[in-house]
Amino acid sequence: MVKTIEKADVVIVPVQIAYFFENGKQKWLYNFIDGANRANKIVWVYTAGDFGITLNADVYTFRLGGFDSKLGKKTFIVPSLIIDPYQTLNLKFLPIAKSSLPSIGFVGHANGSITKWAKEFSIFLYHNLTRMTKHVFEDYQPFYPSSIKRYRFLTALQKNNKIETNFIFRKKYRAGVITEVEKVKSTFEFFENIYDNPYVFCLRGAGNFSVRLYETLAMGRIPVVIDTDIRLPLDDIIDWKNHCIIAKENDFEDQLIDFHSTINEKDFEKMQVNNRNLWLASLNREGYFSSIHTLFKEIIK
Repeated sequence: MVKTIEKADVVIVPVQIAYFFENGKQKWLYNFIDGANRANKIVWVYTAGDFGITLNADVYTFRLGGFDSKLGKKTFIVPSLIIDPYQTLNLKFLPIAKSSLPSIGFVGHANGSITKWAKEFSIFLYHNLTRMTKHVFEDYQPFYPSSIKRYRFLTALQKNNKIETNFIFRKKYRAGVITEVEKVKSTFEFFENIYDNPYVFCLRGAGNFSVRLYETLAMGRIPVVIDTDIRLPLDDIIDWKNHCIIAKENDFEDQLIDFHSTINEKDFEKMQVNNRNLWLASLNREGYFSSIHTLFKEIIK
């Protein structure tokens, strides 16, 4: 930490940038960034929340998600910085042996009712109204009813006789739990399901990212990720195809079946070990920012 911009290698805006928009301080923010740019310094900003804000400025932006085709090269995806599940569960990581059919798990919010669709569309309209009237400040996102989509994809998997499924459908987010006892029980069911299945279905939520992806990797399992124009963290360093099945909406079943039929028993277990090690090395809080530090040492040179 240094006291002047001139002595810095990187200049960091230390609060998430929505604060400046919400409090009428955009001018201060842009003046601060311009001052650092004039001094030829790298500027880091962080935009929080499901949607985030894109600045029209020369900065490196850290955010949880967004659309890869719309994000510039100076945008870095931050993984959801979860606590290691094995620290809170009475379980020890072990890879699962390969079985004849792929076994895929899921516990979570998946609801295919018309009522749910109407509710999600109402929320979408409300968000757009608050964004247009400047009551909230966030990037626009098209309508994507994630719980409806999730339900449709999961029921398609259940009907496929070449795939074994282990699903628990929740009609509400986090099962609508209220008490601490209910929260502990639902959390254990969630992680126990990941632990028991080598593959885990991962689809975006309100924002274009999946927290479940990082929970799956942390537990050393294989995410089946639906590609919704996502950008994953550290994609210049991590070859994500070695850690996930990344598939389009129209072929994820075939991708899962083909992948499982071609991977051998040894590589199947090794992939699970590698996923656990990837999370430990690069996707928890310390590991991620250590990787970012290494990346920016090269940029600064």
